[in-house]
Amino acid sequence: MTDHNDKKHSKSKLLTALTTGASIVAIGALSMTAPTIASAKDIQPSSANYTFTVEDKYKGTATRALSKSGNTWKYNVDARVAGVASANQHSTFTIKGNNVSPTQASTTYKLLGVGRTHKLDFNPSSKKVVSNYRGKSTTMNMPQQAFDDLSLEVQIRQDLLNGKFSGNYYMAKHDSIEKTPFKKSGNTKITVPAGTFDTVRVDRIHDDNSRSTSFWLAPSLDYLPVKVSQINDGKKMDLELTKVN
Repeated sequence: MTDHNDKKHSKSKLLTALTTGASIVAIGALSMTAPTIASAKDIQPSSANYTFTVEDKYKGTATRALSKSGNTWKYNVDARVAGVASANQHSTFTIKGNNVSPTQASTTYKLLGVGRTHKLDFNPSSKKVVSNYRGKSTTMNMPQQAFDDLSLEVQIRQDLLNGKFSGNYYMAKHDSIEKTPFKKSGNTKITVPAGTFDTVRVDRIHDDNSRSTSFWLAPSLDYLPVKVSQINDGKKMDLELTKVN
């Protein structure tokens, strides 16, 4: 019979997978050679639905919506396993030329009604980011532009559209700003519930060799992720696009 600690550990794994499901919908990109252009191309507002599976045991859904009002962009991602857990991410930012500048971001997760929220406030003029998590406020220096999960995705997609992908980006975490590199791993055609797409595969470079994260991005959809596969702490998760709205 499963004891209390085993149940608690299993729930923790599910929550990790769920928040990862929300995050990886929002992160991932890769370079393709593109001609030099005079003016920046912009990604377009969009919304899409996904399904994700963890070890063929837990099945959930995710939605993402990117909207624009003037030069203020908002990006919302929601993921859930019905009746068990949920994760919500929100980001607000501006785009000037090819540069994405986040202003605020938040991530909230809940497991059986109990959860936490992580908030980020970016101040480009002072080059600082304030992180609020579990009642603790941390001010971090930002000598180079840093991003939350969602604004990072947008910056990488902007770079792909304009042939400016560098592979090196920085993310604001709970109490530090971390370098987040990616590498190109080839082109392939894949089929997901939403259809068949020509994609570029990108792998995120992890310091821990036991972790892996791969993205299949569709140039025809402004490099929208159509499939993501991740192994984390021995658990495999697959996410696939079901519908572009």
